Amino acid sequence: MANIASVSQVQLTSRREKLRRARRIKFCQTIWRSLFVSGIASSLVWAITLPDWVIRKPEQIVIEGNHFLSAQTIRSLLPLSYPRSLLRLEPQAIADTLEQQAPIANATVTRQLVPPGLTVQIQERKPVAIAQPLKQHQGKTTEVGFLDEQGVWMPQSSYRSVKANLELPTLKVIGSSEQYRPYWRQVYQAISHSPVKVIEIDWQNPANLILKTELGKVHLGPYSSRFPEQLRVLDRMRDLPTHITKSQIAYIDIKNPDVPLIQMVKEIVKENANSKPDKD
Repeated sequence: MANIASVSQVQLTSRREKLRRARRIKFCQTIWRSLFVSGIASSLVWAITLPDWVIRKPEQIVIEGNHFLSAQTIRSLLPLSYPRSLLRLEPQAIADTLEQQAPIANATVTRQLVPPGLTVQIQERKPVAIAQPLKQHQGKTTEVGFLDEQGVWMPQSSYRSVKANLELPTLKVIGSSEQYRPYWRQVYQAISHSPVKVIEIDWQNPANLILKTELGKVHLGPYSSRFPEQLRVLDRMRDLPTHITKSQIAYIDIKNPDVPLIQMVKEIVKENANSKPDKD
């Protein structure tokens, strides 16, 4: 019994020593953790107030991804005043503001601490057509602008300060954007892949879409899912000028692509009729 009591006492003493050691380690860990957190907090305060992490001029903003909009033009669209603390800027808010500008489809803004500055990565909207609205629309004179492949309208002023390598489009769309916007993506895709050059799309009358092409005017009727098929039929008529003089054709009628028609100029038809010899 004496041996058992002696062993138990030794075990208790050992356990107490282990507990005291564990408490000391935990206390030290708590102290170091507090010092670490305090150090980080102090560093952040120091960083925020550090005068070197400031954007003082537009040239500290690097523009990437721009192909035809100049860096100066994009910088002018940024909602910034100078000087500005770099760490107080909100990159996402700046990107959102840029994306609200018509020529810019997507924007990503990142901060750079050393050297202090911003990097703005953008994806531009390329104009593919001139949008010429009706002269008077709902009592208002609307502005001529551009359309991109998705049908997004952009004012002409957006492309005044562009690089020399941007070729502005020659394709023209006439009419109210409310009429063609739902179909523009499909229409432009079909036209851009057609061998027949389309110069103008007249959408003033939704019941009759008129194309001005290298073969002359083409009447298509209301827009439908058969539009690509109508263009393919038009392509098969490319040798038409070798059989009929272009000036003799009033327009090509492909309202029904299964039965394409050619409307001749009335004066010529009348002249030909009058030139027929009288029957005895």
